[in-house]
Formats: sequence, structure tokens, C-alpha cells
Amino acid sequence: MAEEHAAPPWLDALWLIFLFGLALLPPIRELHKQVLLLLLGVFQILESRFIRVTGEKRGPVLAVLIKLTLAAVLLNHTHDVAPITSSYWPVFFVPVTTAAIYFRPLATLLWTTLTSAAYCSYLIPALQQFDLDWKGASELLLRILFFYLVAMTVNRFVMDYRFQVQRYQTLSENLADTNRSLRLAQAEARHAERLAALGQLSAGLAHEIRNPLGVIKGSAEILNQKLAASDPMAQELSGYIYTEVNRVSALVSRFLDFARPSQLNLRAEDLPAMLESCLKTATDQGATAHVSITRDYAPSVPRVMVDRELCEQVFTNLLANACEAMGEQGGELKLRIRPADAQVAVEIEDSGPGVPEQMREQIFNPFFTTKKTGVGLGLAIVSKIVDAHGGTVKLVSPPGRGACFRVALPIAQAAKGAQL
Repeated sequence: MAEEHAAPPWLDALWLIFLFGLALLPPIRELHKQVLLLLLGVFQILESRFIRVTGEKRGPVLAVLIKLTLAAVLLNHTHDVAPITSSYWPVFFVPVTTAAIYFRPLATLLWTTLTSAAYCSYLIPALQQFDLDWKGASELLLRILFFYLVAMTVNRFVMDYRFQVQRYQTLSENLADTNRSLRLAQAEARHAERLAALGQLSAGLAHEIRNPLGVIKGSAEILNQKLAASDPMAQELSGYIYTEVNRVSALVSRFLDFARPSQLNLRAEDLPAMLESCLKTATDQGATAHVSITRDYAPSVPRVMVDRELCEQVFTNLLANACEAMGEQGGELKLRIRPADAQVAVEIEDSGPGVPEQMREQIFNPFFTTKKTGVGLGLAIVSKIVDAHGGTVKLVSPPGRGACFRVALPIAQAAKGAQL
């Protein structure tokens, strides 16, 4: 099969020198010979353009056939006795070499065989006038062997050259990809540094806000007690202040939970008991009032090495989200615990509307929320706590079939200390 021309450009110059040398050999004044050599030279120069016009599949085939035809015609105008005795027989190296440049080894052998057959065809009319002795047969065989030798040598050279070109192109593309990745990583690092500085500033600001919020909350409480009987409007307004201050204080606390690093207090814990404790907390808060609960715990679940307080925050948050997603009409809450490799997986699945496809990649991002009263830090804190334990948290349910969150935590033997 023909391939893209991959020979070095200076090879064309060598062919032109070869054809020019043939033009200077006798018979010099043979017009047909000079025209044929000129046609070969012009075609050699325009060969690349000819192949682009005729196509990469047909072009090389036509190029070899044209050169083979010109070489055969040239022998008819440069012989004294018979075309096969012409001293210009090396002109058949032109189509042979062209085939070696454009084709793979097997196709090169076929083209060389066709060229040898075209050259040997002149032997048929010559045998009608002359006898073929051993010396003549040996010389003819030697010329044909040279056709194959040149063809395979050039083909091997061209294949190696083509391989090196492809290798350097691959290396260049890989280097360009690496440079793009490096520039992207540098940009992301600078962005992360700015976000880290902003996070430190925001955490400090949130910490400072807590103190005046406490003063405002206490003052609203006292004001509400003092004005309870004298001014109902003032009492109502102080109640609004107290409620909103509590909401802002809770927001600040959640933000600090997300922003501030903490040392994990790792211990071997019983995961089913921990999940049941979190479920009891959700039940005491009334979250599971209209929910039926199905448990599927594997027997002999190994202990996990976790910070109990932080992991209870994880499961309480996920349970509250699941119950809230099912709404007042209620639904079914499924709890599953299964060992998996060096981890224990906990699945919390609800029968709510699920998470839309376009939001699945964003739900763990900070400040992303679909709730009117939410702040978008719940799942971000969950993800951060689980990552700190060397575990994973994923949304594993398909869109539109309820939400199923899988939390995988390392078992006690495989866990290692980490920082949040």
C-alpha cells in the first residue's frame, strides 16, 4: 500500500545528477534520448505535486508506471543492436527506487519484479537474432539482482527514515502536550494560591464575626425579655434579630468547619453502631417521621480507623439530606454496609427525585446548593472529612432514580494517620 513520500529532499537532487550524467553519455545528439531524459527530470521535480493531485493511493502507482514507461522507451532509442544491449539499462533504477520510496517491502519486491520483467521482455526479440550464451545470461542475471539489491537497500533506508520522522513527530507532540499541561498546572497552582490566601482571610474574618454575633444575640435576648409586655412590635423585631443571628452564626460555624484544618483523632470504630447512632440523632430531630428504613448490614463488618466525631458529622449530614430529599410525603431509606477490599463501604440511598445529570459533577463543590435555605457546604465538608481519612465518597445512583451516596472508609489494619 502506498504511503506518504518520506524520502529526504536531497534524493531528488541525486536523481537529477544521475539523469544529467546519462544525457552527457553518447549518443549525445540523439534527440529522443535527450527529450526522454528531460521528461524524467521534470517529472522527478513535479512528482510530489503530481501525487497530491492524483491522490496518495493512485499517485505513487501512476508515478512508478510513468517512469517505467519512459525508461522502456529510452532503451528503444539508445541501442545499437537490440534494446537489451543498451548501455542505458541503469535507467530502470529510477522506477525501482521510486517504488522503494513509496511502498512497503513486499510491494517493493512486486514492483521490482515487474520492472525486471519489463527489462527482460527485450530478450524475446533479441533471441530471434542472437543466441544467449552463459556469459550473456550471467550478465542479465547480475543486472536483475542489482535491481533487487538497490530496491531493498533504498526501501530499508526510507523505512528507517520514515520511522525516525514519525518518532520525532510523536516526541514533539508529547512535548507540546507536556508543555500545555505544565502551563495549565502553573495556572492552577497560581489560582490555588490565590484561593488559599482568600480562604485564610475569609476564615479569619469569619472567626472575628462570631464575637459580635454573640453580643448581638445576647442583646436581642435581653431586649426581648425587657420589652415582652410593654412593646409587642419591639418584641417581634428582637425575635427576628435573634433568629437571623442564629442562622448567620450557624453559617459561620459551618464555614469554619470547612476552612479550618484539624488533627484527626483516629480510633478503631464499629461502623454499624456509629451509623445507628447517627440515625437515632436524625430520628430524634424528626427527620425520619415519614420515612421507612431498610437495613442491609453484612455480618462481621471489620472495624474502621476513623475520627468518630467527624464521621458522625458525615453520616448525620447524608441522612438529613436523604430525608429532606424525600420531602413530607416520605419514602424509603436504605442503609447498606459491605466490606470491600481494604475498606468498608456504607451506602445511604433515598427514594427521592435524585440528582440531575448536569449537577452530579458539582454537588461536592463548596457553596453549590439547590436549596433555598442552604449554603452549599454540607457535602463539601463531607467530601473533605472522608478524603482526610483516606476514603472516598461518590454518588453512585443513576439520574432520576433517587440518590445513593457511597462512603468507603479504610479498615483498621490498613488505615494510616492523616490530617484534615
